[in-house]
Amino acid sequence: MTPEQNDLLCRVEGYAAMGRLMRQYWLPACMIEEVAELDGTPVRVRLLGENMVVFRDSEGRVGALDERCPHRRASLAFGRNEECGLRCLYHGWKFDVDGNAVDMSSEPADAKLRSSMKTKAYPVQEAGGFVWVWMGDPEAVTPFDAPNWAAAPANKISIVKMHGACNWAQILEGSIDSAHSSSLHSSNMPTATEVSGSTATDAAWLRPSADKAPRIEVQKTSFGFRYVAIRKPIVDPEAQDYIRMTLFVAPFTVHIPSNDQYHLSQMLVPIDDENAMFYWIAWHPEKGISQDAWRRFCGAEIGKDVEPVTFKKVRHAGNNYLQDRNAMKAGDFTGIFGIPTQDMAMWESMGPIADRSEDRLGSSDKAIFTFRTQMYRAAQAVQQGKPAIGTVDPRVPHVQLMSFEGIVPKTTDWRLLNVSEEEKRILGMADEGQNADALEGAIA
Repeated sequence: MTPEQNDLLCRVEGYAAMGRLMRQYWLPACMIEEVAELDGTPVRVRLLGENMVVFRDSEGRVGALDERCPHRRASLAFGRNEECGLRCLYHGWKFDVDGNAVDMSSEPADAKLRSSMKTKAYPVQEAGGFVWVWMGDPEAVTPFDAPNWAAAPANKISIVKMHGACNWAQILEGSIDSAHSSSLHSSNMPTATEVSGSTATDAAWLRPSADKAPRIEVQKTSFGFRYVAIRKPIVDPEAQDYIRMTLFVAPFTVHIPSNDQYHLSQMLVPIDDENAMFYWIAWHPEKGISQDAWRRFCGAEIGKDVEPVTFKKVRHAGNNYLQDRNAMKAGDFTGIFGIPTQDMAMWESMGPIADRSEDRLGSSDKAIFTFRTQMYRAAQAVQQGKPAIGTVDPRVPHVQLMSFEGIVPKTTDWRLLNVSEEEKRILGMADEGQNADALEGAIA
């Protein structure tokens, strides 16, 4: 990609096309746990280069307001959250979750300003462990489309949150790069002869394959694309394939292959042009992993591995991610603790916005190429006044979209694995036996 093309793909601030595209979706502002307390501390949030504060009022309602008080632009993050409103410390102006000024103590009781004063308030939804906000046209708010993990009970949803000091797109490219896991995460995802699929232990995810050069195949869809990494399994490689299917759901959600205990989804949310928030969700309707165990496994415990409030990493570029060379000599592949931090070391080392004109892509990068071209063209479409990718029919409810992982006969058509009956109906599929080319043609 040229630098100009790369800017269109990456930049989200101001009037950037990709930022305008993302304003056509509901965006995760923070975790519900961050604003669980009634009248609790307001949470600073930065999305697409805009600053807001999120808070829960005395009655349990969640609000998301422009961080700057409309009076003299002081930060409402320092405000008093009390009696169903957020009160600015500077002059005592107070705003409810809808942005209405409910008290202006520095103004006379009969001041006309009292009847008209409002601040910017973003529409809010709560689902799947997150507070979601609408940053687009307030007159064109779309129905909220819950992600797949929102179907699980709240106590079966565990979330890792970590700040990434680089552009959202290069983080997302790591999430759709199946080949890297066989090298970068090889100590955390070792080969095991006794398993038939990804098998989670307290310390690792065991895999039934030692193949580090998967064959990548991609299927474009109305919501983004599916792709598979096809590897040789240890057992019966002549008749079977080890399949790991990943879904990219525009603009920044990735459903990666599950293991035997929990499903895995990621959101790579742009803070601004050069920073992103990394969310990794482990979830399951019945099984799952506890919040504490998930954060401990990932090396993302709040107050230990990531800072409270900012979620910036304790292991970062300034201290070489605390890489342990002695551990590497003893057999650990990276010497860096935690799968997310191993990824962060690679993503952030590319620079705040990677120079993709210097890339030399290989056959294992088919999903990367598809993402770049698909989202670049999606941004171009928004520039031309067209709707964002995945926001028009045919639409499949996001709650039904699932990845796949397992050993299957070589004759299996991977494009029909974990495709819901509703998705087949929406896309005109008569039955599972129908030629998968018809599905791809319907949604490409």
